[in-house]
Amino acid sequence: MPVASDTTAVAEAPDVAPASSPQSDVVIETRNLSKIYRDFWGRRKVAALKSLDIEVRKGEIFGLLGPNGSGKSTTIKLILGLLFPTSGRVLVFDQDATETRKNERIGYLPEESYLYKFLTTDETLDFYGRLFDLSGAERKRRIDELVNLVGLQGARHRQLREYSKGMTRRVGLAQALINDPDLILLDEPTTGLDPIGTRDMKDLILSLRDQGKTILLCSHQLSDVQDVCDRVAILHQGELKELGKVSELLKVQDVTEVHARGLSDAAKTEIAEVIRRHGGTVESIDNPTTTMEDLFLNIVRESERRPGARRVSAGEGTNEKVAAESEGKS
Repeated sequence: MPVASDTTAVAEAPDVAPASSPQSDVVIETRNLSKIYRDFWGRRKVAALKSLDIEVRKGEIFGLLGPNGSGKSTTIKLILGLLFPTSGRVLVFDQDATETRKNERIGYLPEESYLYKFLTTDETLDFYGRLFDLSGAERKRRIDELVNLVGLQGARHRQLREYSKGMTRRVGLAQALINDPDLILLDEPTTGLDPIGTRDMKDLILSLRDQGKTILLCSHQLSDVQDVCDRVAILHQGELKELGKVSELLKVQDVTEVHARGLSDAAKTEIAEVIRRHGGTVESIDNPTTTMEDLFLNIVRESERRPGARRVSAGEGTNEKVAAESEGKS
């Protein structure tokens, strides 16, 4: 078919949307969004949000980062339609946030999990499955999947009043996923979790992104945001202060980092001389350090593989022989 006929067809039907709309990948969009809380008399009390403009794209983990009172939870409530904006607009799935049917495609884990303490995990998930009008067979399948996913197989028939805060948090995440949502809103998801539970939660969030889910994570835990988020918005006192990819925001532009293994002291000295010769400054040449989280998790996992063995730090003035003797005695 000649190219001219294609052009004519488009001109005759200007109301037909292109196959790939530039907005098609935007799941959440806020436009000049502001929220002012007022007292009983209508007087201005606090400006929780001030002209917020962000976009959350399909298949990404977007972090809302900021100290307490910066407007993170208010933003989530506006997205859910639980609050109405003072000015501006929120669009979710190209619909106004006040359109309640959009919530069928959303999973929400609030900062505090308000669950019925006399129900078991299975009963809790069954209750929320009924709210989404899932069939009995579908509820049973989703409950089994989610109980395994959050690691509560051994406690699924206990009442929630017997759960620790971390276990309750896992149930809260499971209920947020019961409807297999396209968009997941997580408000402080690692609250109450120990380091192992925190790592498991972050791994789970990453796996949900790999399944094509879009995730908005609200947190003031810097390590959580750094480990899992693709992009972040940093809020302070209701204002957007920074927005961008985590990898770019954290990069120190005027510092070059080189990783190498097996270098001798002579090689390190030679490298330092080359750097100085080219006008650079050598601040340190040393072994890299890990994080306390990774150290803790590695010790726990090693302990599970080798019960009774004790990991001894070289900084304690001991050696491998002492560590081996400790393992042998136990």
